[in-house]
Amino acid sequence: RTMAIAPFVRLDFAQAKAGESGASSSGERELRVSVADSEVKRQRQMWGTTRALISNCVKGVTEGFSATLRFVGVGYRAALEDGLLVLRLGYAHPITIEVPAGLTVTVPAPTRVLVAGTDLQQVKLFAAKVREWKKPEPYNQKGIFINDETIRKKDGKKK
Repeated sequence: RTMAIAPFVRLDFAQAKAGESGASSSGERELRVSVADSEVKRQRQMWGTTRALISNCVKGVTEGFSATLRFVGVGYRAALEDGLLVLRLGYAHPITIEVPAGLTVTVPAPTRVLVAGTDLQQVKLFAAKVREWKKPEPYNQKGIFINDETIRKKDGKKK
């Protein structure tokens, strides 16, 4: 079966043959992305973009995406209360952020938050919204870090 998702990008759905590209005889399906003319730059760009988007959709459904937020700083902590993420970041009041539908947020430790979901964009967007409250700063190395993010420590003012 062939389907066009853009004027020049085609998706071909086919039953993979046994022994071809690692397919087994269990009836696995194969998806091929192709373009009308591979010499046109715009078509090649959309070819790669479409392939990457489809690949991310498949990975999201099969494995899922996750992001880890680390809170570094005295008194920086998080808690989950009734579907709301409550952050205490040194302000006079706690910050509450509503967890979007489709995302799973867990707090295994007060200084660590795990965000998981099937849509990579939504997972990273939520992590960025949380991080926006206290971005990592290079002088004291405090803030909210996403995954294994590190920043280079800067020296203070010298006399």
